[in-house]
Amino acid sequence: MEILLVEDDDAIAEALLSPLGAAGFTVERAATGTRAVGLVTDRPDRYAIVLLDLGLPDIDGYDVCRGIRAVSSIPIIVVTARSDEFDRVLGLELGADDYMVKPLGSRELVARIRAVLRRSAPPIGDTADSGADRIVVGPLTIDRRTHRVTLGGDEIALTPKEFDLLAYLAEDAGAARTRTDIVEHVWDANWFGPTKTVDAHVAGLRRKLGDPAWIESIRGVGFRLEAPPGVGR
Repeated sequence: MEILLVEDDDAIAEALLSPLGAAGFTVERAATGTRAVGLVTDRPDRYAIVLLDLGLPDIDGYDVCRGIRAVSSIPIIVVTARSDEFDRVLGLELGADDYMVKPLGSRELVARIRAVLRRSAPPIGDTADSGADRIVVGPLTIDRRTHRVTLGGDEIALTPKEFDLLAYLAEDAGAARTRTDIVEHVWDANWFGPTKTVDAHVAGLRRKLGDPAWIESIRGVGFRLEAPPGVGR
């Protein structure tokens, strides 16, 4: 698997090459945001994952995240020195699948990469006529086999993590899902990230679904998905 490492600091980039190589990954480095967006735009399916620094010399990492998300659903892990909760939430809302703060351990980085790849991988052994492939909630259709979501016949572009979250909520539409259950099923039972991760991805889904009423917040519990009142079922 090939990783795109977007990092302008030579020392940091060099320090990551060895552990990533030992874990079985090949790495291409982009020292600027412009080059990173260009590489993904030219070949959207080339890389397995993007490791993205936010502090780049030409454009901000958030703009790189937007640029990549405009052309590809490739998993993105932000790797940055910015530790404020605002930065974490913004990065996740813009489409990042994970957020790590420097300095970081190489073992944790590799574990995070594998966890994100595991969660974003398409299901194995699905068949075209399997009833479990399609989930329908009113005008919303989620197709696991093709990894596509349509609302009223119009396709919605989701990140891999947004897709997994929406599918998990839709599996039992109307039922309350706790944050703990969501993290364990959509991320990983050993997830180390901030608790606001779920909220950030829910906010992104609400925006893309066009109506926040699709996903209800249940105070002290978690979230519930169902078609808003008045929407055809």
